Amino acid sequence: MVEAPAEKSKKPNPTAHLKTVPEERVMRDLIRAEAFQFAKSIDRSKQMTKPALLKLGEELLKQTGLDQQYLGFTVVAISNEFWREQVSAIDFKRRLLLLPHCLKNAEGCPADYDEFGLDCRKCGACEVADFKTKAEDLGYKVLVSEGTPIVLKIIVSGHVDAIVGVACLNVLEKAIDKILLAGIPCVAAPLLSSNCRSTSVDNDWVFDLIGLKTAPPEKVTKTYVHLMRASNKMFEEAELNQLVPRQRAKGAATDPLTLHENISYDWLMQGGKRSRPFITLAAYDALNGGKATLSADGVDISDSVKRAALAIETFHKASLVHDDIEDDDSYRYGQATLHRQYGIGTAINVGDYLIGLGYRLVSRDRKTLGAETAADILDKLADAHLKLSEGQGAELLWRDAKDKTISALEAMKIYALKTSPAFEAALYSGVRLAGPADQYEKMITDFSRHLGVAFQILNDFKDWEGDNDNKLVAGQDILAGRPTLLLALALEGLTGGDREELLAIVQGEHPRQAQNLVPRVRQLFTKADVFEKAEKLVEKYRARTEAIADAVEPTELRELLYYLVDTVLERAEPEAPQSIPQFVSLTLPLVHV
Repeated sequence: MVEAPAEKSKKPNPTAHLKTVPEERVMRDLIRAEAFQFAKSIDRSKQMTKPALLKLGEELLKQTGLDQQYLGFTVVAISNEFWREQVSAIDFKRRLLLLPHCLKNAEGCPADYDEFGLDCRKCGACEVADFKTKAEDLGYKVLVSEGTPIVLKIIVSGHVDAIVGVACLNVLEKAIDKILLAGIPCVAAPLLSSNCRSTSVDNDWVFDLIGLKTAPPEKVTKTYVHLMRASNKMFEEAELNQLVPRQRAKGAATDPLTLHENISYDWLMQGGKRSRPFITLAAYDALNGGKATLSADGVDISDSVKRAALAIETFHKASLVHDDIEDDDSYRYGQATLHRQYGIGTAINVGDYLIGLGYRLVSRDRKTLGAETAADILDKLADAHLKLSEGQGAELLWRDAKDKTISALEAMKIYALKTSPAFEAALYSGVRLAGPADQYEKMITDFSRHLGVAFQILNDFKDWEGDNDNKLVAGQDILAGRPTLLLALALEGLTGGDREELLAIVQGEHPRQAQNLVPRVRQLFTKADVFEKAEKLVEKYRARTEAIADAVEPTELRELLYYLVDTVLERAEPEAPQSIPQFVSLTLPLVHV
């Protein structure tokens, strides 16, 4: 039995030169046939990673004497064989067919868009119609789109369990990390070119993948999708109201008390990855044998445990409300921040309400959880609350001070206080809910500190890229005068007039108009090699988290820590916003990534 190589999350070298699709059909068929035989010895009970998959691809090419330029194509072929049985065992109605726009007739696609996407049945002028019609006749959901964010939202929503995709190797390379990390059974057919116009594909290969159907395999690959769905479901209105019944649900909509409660609950249900409650549920499951990672039937989690996981999110959401006020941010989850919608006073009070709700979610289950367990979790929540307030307080005092100098060490201390406690509280709560946590406490603290610092550095990068979630305006951190690590690295790396100019910008003393400041700061950051230095720090802290995880037992908890490192510290390339297809927005309760 071949196991995937032990490398966990090191980034592979750029592979642009390794994405050649063989021109001859005979060569493509040869690689597919070799991959079929090669994959028979892979242990499918263990999660596959992209670095491991690349190593397997290199090994297969070496065995067959084929050129390394076919690595990308070979990796897809091996991945298909790894997932084939599991995709085959999933009902057609629980599968998604993902097709690219570039397969459409380039001379003018006559098909109209309806609420389900392209209406190809009335056309039939290209492969999209053929594939879409066959898949829909079998019961598939079909999406003609690019990119992975929307696909992951559909998966997490719980309505799709497998993906059959058609895409160019460039898109597949971007998608494969997310697909593998989530443990989503997926097979794909690469397009024969990447020119994004009137491209083609081996049609029979696509039809073969669409029609896969067999009995369930003996071994299934471990996946966190079931726990992701359980975490997401807690914030759907029906389950949230069942877990935390509203006190004034029957009151008049115009009643101020009812209105305030509705605002609080609506905000709690808004966006976010639900990563913190997921961590709590996953840690709890890991110390109970990891049953939920093998089957949806294994997600046997009591309401008391779910409420403890909910408490983590209420604290997080409260901190976001207060943080947005203190920073006067404009957007959160792609829409106006709470204080911009309802005013500062109401927003502050909503945050306070959510903090109280979080404590109550744990305290009122003390008889079920056990008094000591509840007390330990409440103590950890209080500790996290204090640390977060210290970190935010330090940031505010720096912002209001006349002297805006800051060192990288000082910035990272603030990061450790602002970001790490939430991860620590979430991980500790899950462990403590499963039993005594004494042997894990130091590990949890150290792991969370390194993870939180690295996560916050990556969040700083978002400010210079813009994103579809929180920061729709690039350079907000500089304009708001926040003490970021990027700023600290720039102040340490610049000298003379450049350093004085940057300080003047941060201190609001620069004569330039605001709209001209961000491009200039980017120039100064680039001159000081800020982005490269920050990238190295992320990798340093990533290595520290992995080293801590290496020594953790049991295996289920160790593997969860590796998974958290890979997912929390994932750095996705910015993608253009996509409209959500109607079949998703009408029927699926999506998570905003």
